[in-house]
Amino acid sequence: MAVAELDLDPDGPDGPVLSFGPALGGPPPGAGDIFALVRLRGRPIATVLGHVGADEDPAEVLTAVFRARKGPYGPPAPAEPTPAEPTPAKLTRAAPTPAEPVREAPVREAPASEAPAPPAAVVTAPPRTTVVVATRERAGQLARALDSLLAQDHPDFRVLVVDNAPVTTATRDLVESRYAGRVDYVQEPRPGLAVAHNSGAAAADGTVIAFTDDDVIADPHWLTALTAPFAADPGLGCVTGLILPARLTTSAQILLESHGGFAKGFEPRLYDPASPPAGEPLFPFTAGSFGSGANMAFRAEALRAVGGFDPATGTGTAARGGDDLYAFVRILAEGHRLRYAPEALVWHHHRETWQDLRNQAYGYGAGLTAYLTAILVRHPALLPALLAKLPRGLAHARAITAHRPDPAGDPAPGTHGARAHPWPRDLSRLERRGMLYGPLGYLKARIRVRRQAGGRTQPRGEARVRRRARVRRRARVRRRTRGERS
Repeated sequence: MAVAELDLDPDGPDGPVLSFGPALGGPPPGAGDIFALVRLRGRPIATVLGHVGADEDPAEVLTAVFRARKGPYGPPAPAEPTPAEPTPAKLTRAAPTPAEPVREAPVREAPASEAPAPPAAVVTAPPRTTVVVATRERAGQLARALDSLLAQDHPDFRVLVVDNAPVTTATRDLVESRYAGRVDYVQEPRPGLAVAHNSGAAAADGTVIAFTDDDVIADPHWLTALTAPFAADPGLGCVTGLILPARLTTSAQILLESHGGFAKGFEPRLYDPASPPAGEPLFPFTAGSFGSGANMAFRAEALRAVGGFDPATGTGTAARGGDDLYAFVRILAEGHRLRYAPEALVWHHHRETWQDLRNQAYGYGAGLTAYLTAILVRHPALLPALLAKLPRGLAHARAITAHRPDPAGDPAPGTHGARAHPWPRDLSRLERRGMLYGPLGYLKARIRVRRQAGGRTQPRGEARVRRRARVRRRARVRRRTRGERS
């Protein structure tokens, strides 16, 4: 299945323009299915699927599919985010009949009764940013990601590669030969994605620190769209963006994307702890609805003030995941706002095999309860709030892994939804087993982190982050004390 972009520019002289995705050089030979991101004047507004015959024009076919569904999508997403509403968990999924096309769940609109988002601010230049890419022994994928990052239209940024627990010199050799002078390199000997991210944060400069993975291709406008909101909103602590598939060539990839993949929709959303979303009684502990670690950015001061990422979470640790979720909740718990910006787009290379998907399902479950355990262990003051929401949380956890038909019914032609691709029961069971394992995995990882520190209480990157946070806290205390004396 080919991946493409369809730009519906009503002001353009040539009508809709179809271009093929970063991983595929052109349309499928002869007849075939095409999964397309639909843009209106450059802004992502939907995804559609069309089957193109051997003698048909792909752009005309996909445009017709989109126009048949114009009602649900209508005009492009508004420039300002709507208040947050519940977003289906990323594993409310269900295995494909491989011959069946991927389909798309309709984008939900925020209830009109909820309070409007803050008024638009004056557009200013995006702030100085460091892009951190953590990687481990995947030089080929990394090169593809770095090429896309160096093509960004952001006016002021640097790219920093964190080589996590390397076995060979392949990553260092790649950076120093092919990207010398354009990409910076840091080596972090301790394994774990969160540890690598903390090392990157410690070495970063600028107002914003953005994070992405080595298996993505960033849209040229990605970094600008991801970081510009920080200049417009001083209270913003985190921004996340849209993640779409770079390739859909295996049944495992099709299954994952047919249930939303990593995407969180095309409506901008603003999460404000001062005004919790009415439709999310579990807020802010529904961190999976906020975004994903492959596409996120933090105000550097806010991230360092909360101590960065928990090094006992994330890929490469016994916890299996949860590092991004932990950071989202910590940022919100400190009173910062979080924004989802679908214009900040990266193309992600989904797992290709069924075993990869099984590992991913288990890791999602483990990461979910591991991050909750991390929150309670490291920040027990949040326990009362979590306990108050726990009954609903348990029901929610069971619901997102339940094997059940799609309540929305059969999707419209050209959409993608759950009924065409039922999620296997064994993957649901794997996710629930991961949830049971998560707290134990986190505790194992926490013990290992302390042992690896060799006498230090935190790994090097986290220690730097915490040291900076302590200095800032002491400075604030001194200022308050002087003010009280006067």
